[in-house]
Amino acid sequence: MGNFSRRGFLKLSGVTGAGLGASWLLAGCGRDDAGANAGSGSEVEAPVLKIGISIWSSTDALGKLSVDICKTAADVLGVETVVVDQGHDSKKVTASAETLASAGCSGMMVCNSADDEMTSVINTCDQNKMYVTQFYRTISQDESPDVYSVAEGSPYYVGAVHEDEVDNGKRLATLLVTDNPDAAAELQKGARMICLEGWTVGDATFALRWEGYKEGVKEWNDANPDDHVTLTDPIYANTSSSEGASVTQQFYNTYPDMDALIVAGGGGDPLIGSVGQLRNMGLTGKVRVASTDFLGDLEGQLETGGIYCESGGHFCDPLYAFIMTYQACKGTDGFVPKKGDFGLDITFPYVFVSSVAEYQEYAKYFLDDAPYNEDEIRELADMSFDDLAAAAKRFSVEDVKGRHA
Repeated sequence: MGNFSRRGFLKLSGVTGAGLGASWLLAGCGRDDAGANAGSGSEVEAPVLKIGISIWSSTDALGKLSVDICKTAADVLGVETVVVDQGHDSKKVTASAETLASAGCSGMMVCNSADDEMTSVINTCDQNKMYVTQFYRTISQDESPDVYSVAEGSPYYVGAVHEDEVDNGKRLATLLVTDNPDAAAELQKGARMICLEGWTVGDATFALRWEGYKEGVKEWNDANPDDHVTLTDPIYANTSSSEGASVTQQFYNTYPDMDALIVAGGGGDPLIGSVGQLRNMGLTGKVRVASTDFLGDLEGQLETGGIYCESGGHFCDPLYAFIMTYQACKGTDGFVPKKGDFGLDITFPYVFVSSVAEYQEYAKYFLDDAPYNEDEIRELADMSFDDLAAAAKRFSVEDVKGRHA
């Protein structure tokens, strides 16, 4: 198999279009059929399949890795990509579907910020016969039954790629409350006052993580009635570092005994702001910080105690969503949506790190080299849905290590 380095992986990513408006997308990605066929005689050039990516940011730590791996897959499979940064702003999320349809996309992937945005996104896709797959997200049937019904009734909603968020939240909460004799002195004692920083009200992914955090705390409290752990209600920081810093300061002002902070997500920028604010307050290495966004300097943060534990890191949800969208656009049996069905669902396990050694093992197989090489991407793109879902379930550091040993 043809392995390529992380450096080569990034070279293939090309221009993401971050921060550029719809006019650039239409000018740069619209197809001039007359020009394409000029001088070709009787031959007609087949149109290039075009897939859109609607993402909160293509420049922050997780967003860039997400876009890069999709662009790599697009290069391998001969697909063109169009990227729209929407900042998890609801109006921009819904408008992104119109932009991508106008740009000539046959399919799109979207990381939305709230379930209710998907009604508009799906309706736009139906009107423009454009397939759509969610990544890092799904629609909650319990919390958003009307939106779930819209997805069920759509012949263009392919499905969703996401993680087991309840288990993720529970595992992070358990790591926070458990004593750790191997940690730095002030982080050895398990947390008892945990503050929760969310990112967007109404987001199904956050709601599931929150359920998991509460489960982990409840399990501890049930087993230790005389050693109670408190978890606050969330304060929301959206996706900005400044709001992350502000929320962290607000928590400390309200709960001066805060000994743990969960930054639930938001792409990485809120975590940067929160970690920076704790440093400014002289609390680095004194407050256990957990999150589900791997930062570029995570190894150093683990070493200094700026971050205590993390989940996430694999950035392959969007790769699988890209492949699902690609297969639907090609009309591959098993991927084309059927009216009346919710759609396909792939659940990824998270990668967890809580030490420098664990991070170094992750970095070796996920950053120094890409977790999938070119041949493996082609293999994924040829799989049935059942095989693709099975490949996602076994995805881990150990899985990548075994494939690339």
